[in-house]
Amino acid sequence: MLNRITLSDNVKLYILAVMAIVLTGLFLFAGLDAENYRYFLSRRTPKVLAMVLASIAIAQSSLTFQTITNNRILTPGIMGFDSLYLLTQVLVVVLLGATSAAVLNPMLNFGLSVVVMVVFSMLLFGFYFRGQGGNVLVLLLLGVIFGQLFSNVASFFTMLMDPNDFATVQANMFASFNNINRELVYYNAIPLLVVCVLMFRMHRVLDVFWLDRDNAVSLGVPVEKVTRNVLILSAILIAISTALVGPVLFFGLLVANLSRELFNTYRHRTLLVASSLLSVSMILGGQWLVENLFSFETTLSVIINFAGGLYFLSLLVRQKIQ
Repeated sequence: MLNRITLSDNVKLYILAVMAIVLTGLFLFAGLDAENYRYFLSRRTPKVLAMVLASIAIAQSSLTFQTITNNRILTPGIMGFDSLYLLTQVLVVVLLGATSAAVLNPMLNFGLSVVVMVVFSMLLFGFYFRGQGGNVLVLLLLGVIFGQLFSNVASFFTMLMDPNDFATVQANMFASFNNINRELVYYNAIPLLVVCVLMFRMHRVLDVFWLDRDNAVSLGVPVEKVTRNVLILSAILIAISTALVGPVLFFGLLVANLSRELFNTYRHRTLLVASSLLSVSMILGGQWLVENLFSFETTLSVIINFAGGLYFLSLLVRQKIQ
C-alpha cells in the first residue's frame, strides 16, 4: 500500500508565499510596457497594497480572536466593531457635516475611528473584567448586544440624513476593492506592522490558550491581561481593514479555519504567517477573477459572503454532529 504524501508546514508556507508573490506581480505588472508603466503602477500599487494590508489585518484579528475565545465560529465582528466603525462614520457626518475636516481628511477620519474603537474596547473590557471575572462568553454576549445597538442607531440616523450626506456615508457601508483611498493606504502600513509585531511576540502565550483557560492560569499565563490586549489589537486591525476596503462578512471566519485545517499545528508562530499569506492569496486571486473572468459583473465581497456563509453553516452542522 502506498503511503500518502504529506507536505510539511514549511513547504506549505513557501507555496503560499510564492502564490502571494505571483498574484501580486500579476496585478502590478500585467500589460505594462515602457510607455505606460508609470501611469498604471501609480494606479495599481495603492490598490494592491490596500488589499494586502486588509487581508493581513482580517486574518490575524480573526485567528487570535478565535484562540482567546476557544471557538472556531466566532470572529471579531461579533463584538460589534464593524457596526461601531459605521456608527462613527454616520455620527461624524450628522454632527459635523459632510464637508467637515473629519470627513474630508482621510487620516483625521481614520484616527478618530481608531480612537473611538479602542476607547470602547478599553471601557468594555475594563468594566467587564473588574466585575465578571473574565468570562469570555458573557463578554461575547455583550458584544452582540452592543453590535446590534450600534447597527440600529446607525440605520436610524441614515434614515434622517440628507441624500447628499447619505451618499458620503454609503461609501463606507459596503466592501469595495476598487475605490481605494490612496493617502490612507500608505499611512496604515505603519500601524499594521506594529500591531502584527505585537501579535507575533505573543505567539507562545497564545499557544497555551489551546489548553483552555484554567490550564493556562495554572501555567502562570495572565489570561485577563492577554485577552484584553488581543481584543484591543483586534479592534485596531478591524479599523484598518474596514477603513481600507469596508466590512467583509465571513472572510475572517473562512481564512482562520482554512489555515487551521491546512496547517495541522497549534503554534501561532506558523498560523499567523500562514493565515496572512492565505488571506492575501485569496483576496488577490479572487479580485483577479472578478476583473478578468467575470468582467466586473459581480463583486468579490459577494463571492466571499456566499462562500463564507456556506462554510459557516458547514461548521455549525459539524459541531452539532460532534
